[in-house]
Amino acid sequence: MHLTLLKTKIHRATVTHAELDYEGSCAIDDDLLQASGIREFEQIQIYNITNGERFVTYAIRAEAGSGVISVNGAAAHKANPGDLVIICAYASMSEAEADQFKPKLIYVDGNNRIHHTNDTIPVQAA
Repeated sequence: MHLTLLKTKIHRATVTHAELDYEGSCAIDDDLLQASGIREFEQIQIYNITNGERFVTYAIRAEAGSGVISVNGAAAHKANPGDLVIICAYASMSEAEADQFKPKLIYVDGNNRIHHTNDTIPVQAA
């Protein structure tokens, strides 16, 4: 049996651009791609915290250090500059692989700079 697990996420990134007249995709600062392990052209899912939209697209590389998160093409209808989003990628693996796997969790500040990283989501007190 294969399982689909969260491979990586960029948590609470701020959308910097929404470019409707573009072929498609989501441009992501190369520093964030490198830290998260998201490959250029890899499928990603974007969860818009601001408006509740959820959509699938693919990642393209933006200039390192630019802080760019640009939602492009048809997806630009689902996010606006200033929206907070979670960008996720998933991986399929065997149960044995899943037992050893730790995701890359990237937490960013308001300028899309890495604040900290983790490999587990802390349990929140009720």
